[in-house]
Amino acid sequence: MLADMYTEWPAGRVPGAVVWRSVAGPETDSGLVLPDGSMDLILTGGRLLVAGPDTRAHVSVKPAGTVHVGLRFAPGQGPQVLGEAAHLLVDERVPLADLWPGRLVRELTDRVSLADAPGEFLQTIAARRLRDAAPAEPWRSAAVAALGRGRTVAETARGLGFSERQLRRRSLVAFGYGPKTLARVLRMQRALAQARTGMALAMVAARAGYADQAHLSREVRELAGVPITRLL
Repeated sequence: MLADMYTEWPAGRVPGAVVWRSVAGPETDSGLVLPDGSMDLILTGGRLLVAGPDTRAHVSVKPAGTVHVGLRFAPGQGPQVLGEAAHLLVDERVPLADLWPGRLVRELTDRVSLADAPGEFLQTIAARRLRDAAPAEPWRSAAVAALGRGRTVAETARGLGFSERQLRRRSLVAFGYGPKTLARVLRMQRALAQARTGMALAMVAARAGYADQAHLSREVRELAGVPITRLL
């Protein structure tokens, strides 16, 4: 029996973004989409959808043979493209027509559905929106880098010249949630990447900045809804 197939590659025309393609197997199945601090623009079933930033694992039901093609934005990039504050879309999957004029979305949907490389067309849409948007504020990538390295919220805010309250307010708009939640999500992603190399979980916990292996296990279960051993 053929299994689900998933591939992804860098989006050359949208800095920091990733194009991905998922083809479901011959039977209806479901999978977990883990929080990663990002937003996605997705083509599926002849519709364009927006996946908001997740605070917990999202269960994706995949009917047999379903094809999804998506553009996953770098953290903080989605609002620039979509023109919508990230916190308004947290844990949501909404039609793009809810955010943009219906006539425009119908035109784009027809064109991307007929494209030989729909992932490239999604990049075209995003690149045009970014070109017309205000330039990205440097603090966003700096905050993601600092929190991703394990800096505390206080250290990150101080390094950016913000108060912690200012950083939280800006983070809600850019990422969908505050810096503390973003730091937890990025730390889990960092830990899972290390664990998938075969590293012992106790060592993963130490390197990723958890108090111990039990702390790692609790955090993953809270964010992913399942034990880390199941994810691996």
